[in-house]
Amino acid sequence: MRAAQIPTPGEITISDVPDPKPLPHEVVVEVARTGICGTDIHILAGEFAPTPYPIIPGHEFSGTVVARGSEVPADLADGTRVAVDPSLYCGHCAYCRAGRGNLCENWNAVGDTVDGAFAQYVSVPADNCYVMPDGMSFAQGAFVEPVSCAVHGVRRLGVEAGERILILGAGSMGLVLTQLLNAAGAQVTVVDMVADKLTTAEKLGAVETATSTSGLSRLGFDAAVDVTGAVPAVHDAFDALGRGGRLQIFGVAPAESRIELSPFRIYNDEITIVGTMAVLNSFAPALDLVARRVVDADAILSHTFGLGEFAEAIDMVKSGGSLKVQIDTRQ
Repeated sequence: MRAAQIPTPGEITISDVPDPKPLPHEVVVEVARTGICGTDIHILAGEFAPTPYPIIPGHEFSGTVVARGSEVPADLADGTRVAVDPSLYCGHCAYCRAGRGNLCENWNAVGDTVDGAFAQYVSVPADNCYVMPDGMSFAQGAFVEPVSCAVHGVRRLGVEAGERILILGAGSMGLVLTQLLNAAGAQVTVVDMVADKLTTAEKLGAVETATSTSGLSRLGFDAAVDVTGAVPAVHDAFDALGRGGRLQIFGVAPAESRIELSPFRIYNDEITIVGTMAVLNSFAPALDLVARRVVDADAILSHTFGLGEFAEAIDMVKSGGSLKVQIDTRQ
């Protein structure tokens, strides 16, 4: 099969590799669509510590079951269209036993630590496959994984109807969060340095947008979410909070990054700082939200490339001029 592979950090090849064969509890999925995530950019740059090389990246994907292991239930038959949760938890560490598999001490993920879906085929645990409804396109199906991360993030943040919430970053994840928070009854404000992205944010429910927090009509937000992973944006989000506010770190920053926040203000204003990591019991709700168009995936998908154009697609994401970019692995 053809696959986009990262042999070493900074290097991309399109090459023929052996077709995967399923273990007894696995299925082989013929991949249709795979989204490019910020984590893929970090993996390419050698900035995602868990990743071994060489690796076939790609963890946001959908496709069709074409082969089954001997222990796979009969209802997951060949020809079934699925979206796939890439999470691979060990199930026996303290965090898994406490119901916090996303913090698994032996955490792995398809496309992050084992070969993923920027390929024609990928082998995955059958339990990770979610059947797509008939009306859902493969492009929408590949959007379920990032939406599931946002669902977990919204749960971690906690939202009350009428709250004013600031989002820093109007990329694909910022726009998904805008829709989810808006659906929960929040008044969502979005800031991004790229003005063109703010038009989409407004269409998807943002009540105010600006290219910097200094351009907003007022601050004092109940909560602020940084989706960029950029230290200056985290500082802006913190400074924009009102007393008793909540700061969520959603974007992935380099491990060596450091922020400077006033401990006096955290104490005196009772500021809460919240992390959110990947997917946790949120894939099925995300599938439903995309199917019902509570999250409009089509409005966020901006570019589609063929598998052989993987390097060009990565460059498009790096340029900052796109929203969600997907690879059609059938091209």
